[in-house]
Amino acid sequence: MTFRSVLIANRGEIAIRIARACSELGLRSVAVFSEDDDASLHTRMADEAVALTGHGVKAYLDGAQLIDVAKAHGCEAVHPGYGFLAENAGFARACEQAGLIFIGPSLDVLEGFGDKSAARALAERCEVPLIKGINRSVSLTEARAFLDEHGPLMIKAIAGGGGRGMRAVHAETELEQAFQRCQSEAQAAFGNGSLYVEQLIARARHIEIQIVGDGTGAVSHLWERDCSLQRRNQKLIEIAPSPLLDASIRDAMIDSALKLAGAVNYRGLGTFEFLVDEDHPGRFYFMEANPRIQVEHTITEEITGVDLVQTQLQLFGGQSLTDLALDSAPTVRGFAIQARINCETLHADGHATASTGTLSTYEPPSGPGLRVDGYGYTGYTISPSFDSLLAKLVAHGGDYPSTLRRLYRALCEFRLTGVSSNIGLLQNLVRHSGVETRAVTTRFVEDNLKHLIPEATKTAHPHLHFGNASASAVDESPGAIAAPAGTIGIEAPSSGTVVSIDVTPGDSVAIGDPVAVLEAMKMEFVVKATNSGIIHAIAAEPGTTVNDGQALVYLEPANVEAGGIQNEETVDLEYIRADLAEVLERHDLLTDQRRPEAVAKRRKTAQRTARENVEDLLDPDSFNEYGALALAAQRRRRSADKLAEMSPADGLITAIGTVNAPAFGPEAGRCATMAYDYTVFAGTQGLANHRKADRILALAEQWRIPLVLFAEGGGGRPSDTDANGVSFLDCHTFVGMARLSGVVPTLGIVSGRCYAGNAALLGCCDTIIATRDANLGMAGPAMIEGGGLGRFSPEQVGPVSVMGPNGVIDVLVEDETEAVSVAKKYLSYFQGTLEGWQCDDQRRLRHLIPENRMRVYDIRQVIETLADQDSVLELRSQFAPGLITALVRIEGRPMGLIANNPAHLGGAVDASAGDKAARFMQLCNAHSLPILSLCDTPGFMVGPDAEKQATIRHISRMFVAAAKLSVPFFTVILRKAYGLGAQAMAAGSMLTPFFTAAWPSGEFGPMGWEGAVRLGFAKELAAQPDEESRQKMFDTLVAKAYEQGKALNVASYLEIDAVIDPQETRAWLIRGLSSTSGIQSGEGGKFVDTW
Repeated sequence: MTFRSVLIANRGEIAIRIARACSELGLRSVAVFSEDDDASLHTRMADEAVALTGHGVKAYLDGAQLIDVAKAHGCEAVHPGYGFLAENAGFARACEQAGLIFIGPSLDVLEGFGDKSAARALAERCEVPLIKGINRSVSLTEARAFLDEHGPLMIKAIAGGGGRGMRAVHAETELEQAFQRCQSEAQAAFGNGSLYVEQLIARARHIEIQIVGDGTGAVSHLWERDCSLQRRNQKLIEIAPSPLLDASIRDAMIDSALKLAGAVNYRGLGTFEFLVDEDHPGRFYFMEANPRIQVEHTITEEITGVDLVQTQLQLFGGQSLTDLALDSAPTVRGFAIQARINCETLHADGHATASTGTLSTYEPPSGPGLRVDGYGYTGYTISPSFDSLLAKLVAHGGDYPSTLRRLYRALCEFRLTGVSSNIGLLQNLVRHSGVETRAVTTRFVEDNLKHLIPEATKTAHPHLHFGNASASAVDESPGAIAAPAGTIGIEAPSSGTVVSIDVTPGDSVAIGDPVAVLEAMKMEFVVKATNSGIIHAIAAEPGTTVNDGQALVYLEPANVEAGGIQNEETVDLEYIRADLAEVLERHDLLTDQRRPEAVAKRRKTAQRTARENVEDLLDPDSFNEYGALALAAQRRRRSADKLAEMSPADGLITAIGTVNAPAFGPEAGRCATMAYDYTVFAGTQGLANHRKADRILALAEQWRIPLVLFAEGGGGRPSDTDANGVSFLDCHTFVGMARLSGVVPTLGIVSGRCYAGNAALLGCCDTIIATRDANLGMAGPAMIEGGGLGRFSPEQVGPVSVMGPNGVIDVLVEDETEAVSVAKKYLSYFQGTLEGWQCDDQRRLRHLIPENRMRVYDIRQVIETLADQDSVLELRSQFAPGLITALVRIEGRPMGLIANNPAHLGGAVDASAGDKAARFMQLCNAHSLPILSLCDTPGFMVGPDAEKQATIRHISRMFVAAAKLSVPFFTVILRKAYGLGAQAMAAGSMLTPFFTAAWPSGEFGPMGWEGAVRLGFAKELAAQPDEESRQKMFDTLVAKAYEQGKALNVASYLEIDAVIDPQETRAWLIRGLSSTSGIQSGEGGKFVDTW
């Protein structure tokens, strides 16, 4: 073994299980316990037990504290068990960085399988059967669309497991509430509210494959477990192997699990879960993978004889599958069934609540073929702070019927008093004919719940022990007193710990007056009087645990006026409490009114403040600001009060609100913003504002919210001191920004100076708007000089005179006011149709293309006439002037437009134009904008000088980008359509677009007809006796070629779809848009190249 001492980062029965395995391998074990968990049996089973600071679950989730304990007590490895931090990649990474061995899969595997959508994507790559679903975080709108298309669905937490954050939805009326509840549960349980959806399999069996791997690529299996008997996605009874499972399906699922595990070089134990479709025999689907030991590992141990926990430890101690004789699956030995004994109360309507109290009796069953993994003992007080699982009862036998009977006998022997349990439910379940005949699905418990409620069957089962007649009888907590004569008890509304008793004997209380405070599940609850009267006796003391319904105080009934109860009549609603006053003051410090010097600096450069920009962009009263109270990470050098003054919001305003909501509605108008504040440390990126950026970027990705970035600032901030690190190259902000590409529209705005990290974020944006005073660069003057590259003024680094023509800037504006105005217009194209449009007289289009085919015309005039008035927003106008890219509207509907510009190179497509067109097509495709191409090109630019620009690669991008389009594409030929350039303007072929129509001025050819004649008739022309006859022949042939290439003739060969009156172009487009509305022709690539 490469380690000799193990920290057990868990509690209860799994901690005991790990401690036993360590002992048998000769390893030293160190257990931990929270301040309120010192009586848990696991603290006695390890070689050493160490107290944690903190109470309840929170203490066991404190990864930093666990690592400190491990190092302080000489541990070389950490075993997380299941739950808590077992699937937390951050904790695994911290262990690795601390030099500790994490007994679990690699970080990549944890991150991949911890994200359920990533696991589905892996299954897709491995060609493992999948239920129809969406392999990423979805919004409520997307879930609704999936429900409409595929019918009933399952909502699942991306980061979760154990049945939390999961709901079945059968009808649209259930969807919204289920979605919100799943989101809330997932956020609370896993710190990540992201959800995905998949089609609901109405009648399924839940089968999981136990996998083991040694990290070398060698993987094997230990057969399957059937987990179909579950309640609301929480397992109750597990069986190994699965009864009546078809051998071919078993083999196929095992092969799929091995393929998935092998693809990631799996190391350790893992469970790959599948659903078997009972309505479609032979079909099964991969569901998820759990990269940890499972609660139900016990039954696999029983049927294989393999100690799974010892195997885990040995694999991470350096042994291989061959060393452990596990390179092939062991022979199955009979059947094993596990029943989970939970401390709970099952109510008449079928819902269960956790129960607490003190175990007055804990006598597990015994005998051949039985095993109990638990942590209960007589006198142990069940805490409301932890999971309700108390013990796992496992029966092992030669066949399924006899094993089931053995389990039932054991349940009847199990004597458990003092706390309510689910033993009665389990007894009813095991005796049900459906379980006996193995005719069960995952819906079995819910479908038969009315027959499984223990209340109706209390006397149906034998009690194979002395004592209480009911296995779930609950004794009063120690210290409970009987009700004095003539009194009424004020009872605890739920199990919990008494925090305080707020009355004394003799006090008068009215209905609704507070009498006590209880703590349960880390929350405090005020218990109020349910009757009025005089307090007679106190029935519980602070610090004691009470059961649901147990009396806290007794009172003698009497009429008492509710004089002590405050309401709106007695409370001054204008009064500001001290805690609120402190918060309001901190928020007030953020306002421009409290920062006159900072505002003055901005006015000196004729610029606005960051808050003015945000408030101008987002609709009034529409936004929530995130992280406003952040301070610079410089508390080692300055006081918090000083930092609140110097670094409001740590120099970054992050908010989510709406833009243009009055025109498009609040859902379409959603918008997030990040605005760097140049008056705070020159807009640099501090540690706190990186965290703020990460937060807002994650929300934008999760909820599909467009983002606007105000990027002015100088990159990284070296003055932050409150950090442990050297390079800080491990921040996630830049990848977080990049992940938005193609997911939501992203827009960058820059005024003033924007360098380094700020410029990198800006460069990730789909579109960049810059003011005339902007300077942009991947390094500022100081960094350039520091790198030995010379000394430059800020104005020399990336001025707009350089960044406009080179294509970095999309839209150039005068100032920030105009920038925000253009930003709102830009966002509107992705928000929907605009009402109240107007357009020019379309008859003008008949006259904008000169009859003289050699005459140049103004393509922008054509675009302005064709599009709705004031709807054209041209992008990258100074870059690649031979091609126009613009956002436009036709009858209020947004579209993207590309057009050749005959005023530059005659409309020929050069390398820069190819880049410009390809990126614009990606932008439109990513954000579902139909594309209109106005073609008038003699083809691609050719010649030695053109090839120096890598024309082959750049121009071919147009074909590749077009081939990935899933949005409608329409082509209108204005005049020239020659060669490959014309094909590129038509998405690769004249028959690729939804329609290709030409105006009467359209002319077509494989290349320019003059060149075609010179090449095709070279011999005939050379044979002419003199230059005059040669020219006459040439002119005749060219004229004939032009006649042949006229649009009317080309249409007769069906090479294009139509020749139309120019004034009908808008009508054609509207009909085309209507015909393709809501339909995409393919999946396409959702990614917008930064160039």
